[in-house]
Order: sequence, then structure tokens, then C-alpha cells
Amino acid sequence: MTDSAPPRPPLLHATGLRFTRDDEPVFGPLDLAVDTGEALLVQGENGAGKTTLLRVLAGLLRADAGEVRIDGRIATPAERAGVIGYLGHLPGLKGDLTTLENLDYLGGLQGRRATQSSNRALEAVGLAGYEDALARQLSAGQRKRLALARLWLSPVPLWLLDEPYANLDLEGIELVNRLIQTHLRQGGAALLTTHGAYAAPPVRTRLIELRRAA
Repeated sequence: MTDSAPPRPPLLHATGLRFTRDDEPVFGPLDLAVDTGEALLVQGENGAGKTTLLRVLAGLLRADAGEVRIDGRIATPAERAGVIGYLGHLPGLKGDLTTLENLDYLGGLQGRRATQSSNRALEAVGLAGYEDALARQLSAGQRKRLALARLWLSPVPLWLLDEPYANLDLEGIELVNRLIQTHLRQGGAALLTTHGAYAAPPVRTRLIELRRAA
């Protein structure tokens, strides 16, 4: 009889994660995990540390304690770059480039999904016909859609989405849900924050509540 293979570790696993600012606790210690094919919804009021948590997981901030592992390995900058795509409150776009130029530029830096193109990504987020529009001329909702198109093009399996429904109408919310659904069906995973339950992806979702540190 042969031994069964050990279970595969989660795509992302954080243990004992803690962050303080100016000697004041923001969150933690916190344990969380997200695996392929699922979404983890981090809910909490404003000031609970949701954005800070995502920035720590993305490697943009350093935690005071704890560790983050990706596929069982310590999350080095190189590990994070190959696995994590981060969508924050700021879209991270170049205002004087067109929508198409933004996607082509970022795709050249970060790579892109097989069979995908910048034009198809714009179409997927409802920006077909805006290929020559400058990013700075777009509305807040359209800039969010362009940032989503950039994320959609990226080949990374784990999406970190900070308030992805902000600045979007009902159609935009449905768009986010469709993108997340498709991403999960293709073996991806998502960790997203919200300060309320007004919107959540209709997929296999686990919920954790983040509260202000005492």
C-alpha cells in the first residue's frame, strides 16, 4: 500500500499576521487562507484595517508579526509578483495614455493571459469603443473598469480586490461578479474587501469579519 499524497497547501496562507501604526494596533493577530476556486470576503467597518491587510498581503506594507505563504512557500517579492494581482482604491493608470496604451504597457510589464488581448479585455469590461480615450478623461467608474481590464489580462491566479464595487452602478457590480466567477472557474482565487454586505460575488465564498483593534 502506498501512502497518499499530502494535501496541497492553500494558495495563500497567513498566520499570526499583525500590523501596527504609530504604536497603535490596526489588526491582528490574524489567520486566514484562500485556495484556488474560492473567494474570501473580508468585511468590516471603515478603519478596521481592510485596506492595510490587503496591502500587507500584496507586499506593499510590512507586517509587524506573522508570515504569509504562497503555495506553502514564504511569500518573497518574486513569489508575490508571479501569483498576486492587486486592485486598490487608486486604479494605477497613466492618465496621459489611452485605455489601449495602458493595457499594452502593463501587459508588457506583467504578462498576460494566453488567448487574451487588450482589445478583448476592453470589450469584456464594457469599454469597447474607448480604445483611443485618455485614461484621465474617463469617469471614476470607467477608470475602475479599465483597472479591472488590466487585472483580467494578467495571468496571476490570486486577485486582491479592495472595495471592487465602489464607484460602480448595478451593471458594473454585475461585471465584477462575472469576472470573479470566470476567474474562479479557471482555477483562480479572489480575496476582496467590503464595508457592507450590499454586494458579494455569487460564488463559493467564505467570510471573515475584521474589527477595529482594541
